[in-house]
Amino acid sequence: MFSALGSALHRRRIAVLLLALVVTVLATAYGGGVSEKLTNGLSDYDDPGGGNVAARETIAEATGIDPQQGYVLLVRTEDPLKAGAPAPEAVAAAGELLRSRPEVKEVFDYSSPAGTALISRGGRSSVVVGAVRSLKDRESVEAEEALQKAIAEDPVLRDSTLLGGATPGHVQVAQISDEDVTRAEMIAAPIILVVLFLVFRGLVAAFVPLLGGFVSLLLTMAGLRLTTDFMTVSAGAMSLAFALGLGLSIDFGLLIVSRFREELTLRENAGAAVRHTVATAGRTVLFSALTVAAALAALTAFPHPYLRSMGVAGVITVISAALFALVGLPAILAVLGHRINSLAPRRWQRSAGGAQATEGRWHRMASAVMRRPAFFAVVATALLLLIASPLAGVRFTGVEPSMLPQETSAGQVATVLDKEFAEPATAPLQIVLGTDGEPDAVRLADYVERIKDVPGVEAVGDPFELNGNHWEIDAVLTGNPLDDAAMEAAERVRELSAPYTAQYTGVTADFLAQRESIGDSLPLAGGILAGVTLLLLFAFSGAIVLPLMALVMNLLSTSAAFGFLVWVFQYGNLGFSAEAGLEATTPVLVFALAFGLSTDYNVFLLSRIKEARAQGMNEREAVAHGLSRTGSIVTSAAVLFCVPVGALALSRLVFIQELGLGAAFAVLIDATIVRALLVPSLMALLGAANWWAPGPLRRLHRKISPGRAPEVSGHPAAEADPAPREKTPASVA
Repeated sequence: MFSALGSALHRRRIAVLLLALVVTVLATAYGGGVSEKLTNGLSDYDDPGGGNVAARETIAEATGIDPQQGYVLLVRTEDPLKAGAPAPEAVAAAGELLRSRPEVKEVFDYSSPAGTALISRGGRSSVVVGAVRSLKDRESVEAEEALQKAIAEDPVLRDSTLLGGATPGHVQVAQISDEDVTRAEMIAAPIILVVLFLVFRGLVAAFVPLLGGFVSLLLTMAGLRLTTDFMTVSAGAMSLAFALGLGLSIDFGLLIVSRFREELTLRENAGAAVRHTVATAGRTVLFSALTVAAALAALTAFPHPYLRSMGVAGVITVISAALFALVGLPAILAVLGHRINSLAPRRWQRSAGGAQATEGRWHRMASAVMRRPAFFAVVATALLLLIASPLAGVRFTGVEPSMLPQETSAGQVATVLDKEFAEPATAPLQIVLGTDGEPDAVRLADYVERIKDVPGVEAVGDPFELNGNHWEIDAVLTGNPLDDAAMEAAERVRELSAPYTAQYTGVTADFLAQRESIGDSLPLAGGILAGVTLLLLFAFSGAIVLPLMALVMNLLSTSAAFGFLVWVFQYGNLGFSAEAGLEATTPVLVFALAFGLSTDYNVFLLSRIKEARAQGMNEREAVAHGLSRTGSIVTSAAVLFCVPVGALALSRLVFIQELGLGAAFAVLIDATIVRALLVPSLMALLGAANWWAPGPLRRLHRKISPGRAPEVSGHPAAEADPAPREKTPASVA
């Protein structure tokens, strides 16, 4: 199957390239406006079927106010404010500005009932709060821009007022995210090109995989644009698409191009080289893409729009990268032929020692590890567990305006509210009771008193009617809504026996609901991830031991990545500030991404080991040969993948930093400790048992395994020498 595809791509190479160009142009035109279709609200992190969502909908229907949105104007005053005193000019102007907005339903300031909480401890700051109706993303952006403009043009407000709150906060999160992704692209692209040039020892060979990254990103944008017609797609999907698309395209391109250059040294005919490249490396790319796509598809098991859209975006990105690698890239190589080695320094063209020495080093290292496999297996496992150990103290938090950098108005407002105001009255715990009519006043009063007695509850408002069947009680919790004290208080309130059916919303309750929903969905997502990965690795290898071993190794490497994230962000190391915890969705994303990429690199290695075994090498020789042929490729692929992903760590948003640094570290761990030490030691310990499968499964594998790689007569893999003489100096290290 793959040989036939390679032959067809060589024969029709011009037609394939023209078709690819047309598809890319159309994808660019169609997907160019995808950013306008993406969402970026707090609701992206909610389970649509959660009780907190139902509570918000009840409040919105009864009052016209969306509890998840709103404005907060922070006003600085020259003279200290006192409760009951007339509002200064700036505070009055801030209130008038909010009342002039059509989406604002209610305005609260320190003169409102219980409004003393809206005055800072020193009395020189006050907040004016605007409760708003539900706003679509585009409306939120336009409203934020209009408010910022009005503040800047009003001489009373210009130097004394800052705009914050949930709605401006998430508008600014989207703006910062877009700016940071663009900056990451600008930083990553030239670095990747330089590294590719060093790896491939030629400018043409280096440029081809980079071209694939840009094409796959354009295809992904078109795919996401189409997806927005059927489901909610979060703006975070673009960050993932950029990093994953560029990284995977380079991974796949590195494998295809390096194999093509190797084949060119064996057969002068470019057509034969393309055919054998697609038959061997192409098959590996297909299985690699399927394993990564399966890992990211597991994210669709979560009901949260943010996680589901990241999963869908990941699958689309993988498909786009694989399509270019399996169709567009072979056609380009067929046109280039030996010119793939063009624009390389002459000294590199003459020197044949570099690639041979690199392969020789990997072969010697693998052989050394396999001489003492038990020792190295224990050392590698202990090292991974040590790195993972901070995971024991992990805490989780949510996304809120305080995560924004201080250069944004919402970030400044959130910081001031946290430091200078005694009670976060703008984010109470909202309890919605389904009373089915007039409630029993005695039972309701008793419930209010029990809420007041809960440790961590600062104040409780009087119950008020929402509609004929629902009443609301607001409770102000201790400290920041996402602090441990507030969350513990909210959990205690939820544990109280309510006189009527109770549902809870507000920043604290929403985060607790999100965390619980993620925990409830983890078994299904994990089952999909493990099950599909095991099936794909069985289809690739024909064994059941190797897939199980890969599963264990992936768990070790991802656990190490999580421990590293806790050490960096929660404990405040490597120059990062200590945070309250990891953003709750980040571990899920990092796990899926790292798991898929770990399996991806495992497939790279197993493909060469299988070839070596098919050509008569014993188990240890095959492992050493496979590692010698793929060690530098996997390491180079990991480094190149870490550039675009790691560039996300330069973001000003903590949760994007966590995603970028966590994924990059997981990939580096897998490409070094796991691939260099753990894989050869475990395979040496298991020996022939690595490839064991029951008879019925072996027969099934022979029937279902697509396009098994052919045994290539005269191929260097048939030789035990890890550094074959035929290797050209232009070959990848």
